[in-house]
Amino acid sequence: MEFQQYIRTELLILVPVLYLIGLALKKSPLPDKWIPLVLGLVSVALCAAWVLSTGPIGDAASFFAALFTAVTQGVLLAGTGVYANQLYKQAKKDE
Repeated sequence: MEFQQYIRTELLILVPVLYLIGLALKKSPLPDKWIPLVLGLVSVALCAAWVLSTGPIGDAASFFAALFTAVTQGVLLAGTGVYANQLYKQAKKDE
């Protein structure tokens, strides 16, 4: 299976954005254990902004569909960003 089946192509730009936000958070006083949660919340918020700006919300059903899309895409993108960071870190290790 290809990741494009799950993550919308238009939102893939958020993976490097989230990666850079993660790097900035790593240098902040925020404890490392909270970085994935913050990235998840930021990702969901950015996905919600995209979903709400690109589709008409006319009734409750379309609102909840948009909310579901934003949360699902946000979690998948945050997971991809964290995963990319871990791949990079593991590749740098000498074993």
